[in-house]
Amino acid sequence: MKIKLLAFISSVLLLAASDAIAEEPLTLRFGHFPNITHAQGVIAHGLSRQGKGWFEERLGPGVRIQWFTYNAGPSAMEAIFAGSLDLTYVGQGPALNAHFKSNGAEVRVISGAATGGAALVVRPDEGIKSAADFRGKTIATPQLGNTQDISCRAWLKAQGLKVTLIGGEARVLPVANPDQLAAFQQKQVAGVWTVEPWVTRLEREAGGKVFLEDREVQTTWLVASAKFLEQHRDLASKIAAANAELTTWIQSHADEAQKILAAELKEETKAGIPPEAIAQAWKRLHFTTELSPDLLRKAVEDGKEAGFFKGSTDFSKLIVTP
Repeated sequence: MKIKLLAFISSVLLLAASDAIAEEPLTLRFGHFPNITHAQGVIAHGLSRQGKGWFEERLGPGVRIQWFTYNAGPSAMEAIFAGSLDLTYVGQGPALNAHFKSNGAEVRVISGAATGGAALVVRPDEGIKSAADFRGKTIATPQLGNTQDISCRAWLKAQGLKVTLIGGEARVLPVANPDQLAAFQQKQVAGVWTVEPWVTRLEREAGGKVFLEDREVQTTWLVASAKFLEQHRDLASKIAAANAELTTWIQSHADEAQKILAAELKEETKAGIPPEAIAQAWKRLHFTTELSPDLLRKAVEDGKEAGFFKGSTDFSKLIVTP
């Protein structure tokens, strides 16, 4: 009798353990950068921190969001390759580079997020008035191979300047976004090709002047790992829909969106940005889920011109509507 009772108790415990495992929520590993150009990610991260998760409310109790921040796209793409990230907001350059390097096997774009918000800012004392004036100068970009780095190199080459990965007639120097301001102020670089809020901070805090504003660029995409998309297609569809809803909300609630974004950026970077600076940067951006085929083709051509995309540049599998 005791043996039967022990067997019954064991079976009950096993069933309880199985139910507990079945009820374990799926952890969704989500990335973004602490930039205004990644407003959807920053705001959603901030709402998660407040217990009002935008994605959590729309994905249901079976999903838990774990947020990660990155300085620039190549780092986020490495995390996708390593299997430690499921989705991330990222620039077009790193996403394309990762797609081509993996022969189209690792990365899928499931939505747009923002266009514009990037610019080449120069120091007034450098006397730069034309592209030719960049000869012998150093320009900082956020990270080797990120969207602004590729745009900068492609633009300089298009202006007739020889540019290599480490030198040339004009030198492109990858410098992390938080360090660009100091390098600019200390006259270590003549200019910086970067994104908001750094463009505005260079203007307001270092007296920088916008030499060229890059409006025709898909600054931010929402991408997923191909493995995640294959295993959780329905969930990816809900994520894309939630991103679209958040984008619409940002468009129609600019003041409230900027307040949440400012608070979250302070949490992530430990440095506050004045509300007027965020409002100034906001004007350079267009938050949209649209994916422009023309801008995509231009991005591929820029990457090839800059020397990053080699071999096959077939992007027919890149964009997927979940």
